[in-house]
Amino acid sequence: MCSRYEASLDAFETDRDHAHLLVSYPPKVALSKLVMSLKTISAYRIRQENWPEVARALWGDHFWSPSYAVVSCGGAPLEKVKEYIDNQQAPNRKSGFQERRGRDATGVA
Repeated sequence: MCSRYEASLDAFETDRDHAHLLVSYPPKVALSKLVMSLKTISAYRIRQENWPEVARALWGDHFWSPSYAVVSCGGAPLEKVKEYIDNQQAPNRKSGFQERRGRDATGVA
């Protein structure tokens, strides 16, 4: 999906109610379009799995909130940012989300 925008997904982890992504993309890409595409494709792929815990957690028919936060990492060592993102999974390991860890952002193992 990222290749459509000449972008790369460098790190990805989830927390109980949101995801953290480290994405590299060229300046010519409209960030809002990239984010909306990632949200659309990921929601579609996750819904295809028919996980009951996902259905129970949805806000009506909505998968993602329309809002998002973007933080520039200029100056921060990328290894530290990746470490932060990787550590977001730790609280979820106790709540049954561990079996999903082997999948990438598209839901493919």
